[in-house]
Formats: sequence, structure tokens, C-alpha cells
Amino acid sequence: MIVYLLSKLIKKARLASILDSEIGRGSKVEAGSSFVNSLMMRHSFCGYDCSIINAEIGSFCSIANNVKIGGVAHPMHFVSTSPVFLSHKDSVGAKFAQHDFLPAVKTIVGHDVWIGEGAFIKAGICVGTGAVVGMGAVVTRDVPPYAIVAGNPAQVIRKRFSEEMIESLLLTEWWSMGESELHVFGRYMNDPEVFIRKISHR
Repeated sequence: MIVYLLSKLIKKARLASILDSEIGRGSKVEAGSSFVNSLMMRHSFCGYDCSIINAEIGSFCSIANNVKIGGVAHPMHFVSTSPVFLSHKDSVGAKFAQHDFLPAVKTIVGHDVWIGEGAFIKAGICVGTGAVVGMGAVVTRDVPPYAIVAGNPAQVIRKRFSEEMIESLLLTEWWSMGESELHVFGRYMNDPEVFIRKISHR
């Protein structure tokens, strides 16, 4: 037990690298993760050893360990893709030219998205609200709301609910509720039909 607690303490002591980013109320980026030029809205969390660059993450999202989201591009239309010919600062020491190229492609993750361990989400992708990205999935295309995707490249396995239910849930926009409303309607989260019925009468 002592060894476990000690190893947990060492793991957390690494801290997270957060730069030019905003973390919403009640949200958390765990140790060993890099969170750069990104936004995470309220009550979401990012696990250990993730890399999130140029991304916008909604509220109530659950991101497991070792997830990679977004990033920067290399100039494939240049003679070389190497940053030694580019003007911005990076990991390499040498510079042989100063060509400008640093497109910040934004990756969007909707609200209440669950991303499994080790998933990769390509820069510029949009993951819809309520979607589930399976463990180890490589997401190269947009993911529809409430879809479950898995594989490499990721494919839609099925939808979490019927199209009618999905439309109704999206119309509620429950993720925008205030804290007091969440306490009231949170008790119905285990039954989508009851939840929608109750929220329609508020």
C-alpha cells in the first residue's frame, strides 16, 4: 500500500504543462500532459500523459490517459517538411532558412464526449457532442454526435441512441445548465426518456 501511494505521488509530482490555454471551472489536466493553445470548458478532465494542441474541448468531457488531440502541420508542398527551413521556434537547433509556415488548425471536441485510452484525433477534426471514441482509435474524419467510433482508421460502430433521441438530447443543451439546474435534473441522467420529458416541462 505504501509503495502504491508513493508511486502515485511521484506520478502526480510531474505536473502538467499548460501554455496559452484556459481550463474551465471544475476541470482538470492530469500530470504528464501537455495542454497548449487550447480551451477546456467546465467539468471536463484529461488523463495522464496526453498531448492536446490547438483544441477546443467542451464541458463534461472524459479524456483517458495517453490521448493525442490536434497538433501542428508540416509544409508538404515545400521541398522539405523539416522545421530547419521554417521561421518559428521549435526543437531543432539549426536554421537554414526562415520561411513562414505555422498553421494553427483547430480541433473541436463537443460536450460530454468520452475518449478512450491511447486514441489519436487528427488536427482539424470535429468530434460531435455525446460521441464515444474507442481505446486506441485513430480518428481521421469528423465524428457525428452520439456516435461510437473505433479502429484505425476509426469507423462508426453504432449510435448511442436513435436519431430521434439524439435530436431531442441535442435540443436540450443540458451541458449549458447552471449548477442548480444540474442538481435538479441530474437525478434523471440514467434514463434519457424521463430526462427529456422532465426537461421539456421546466
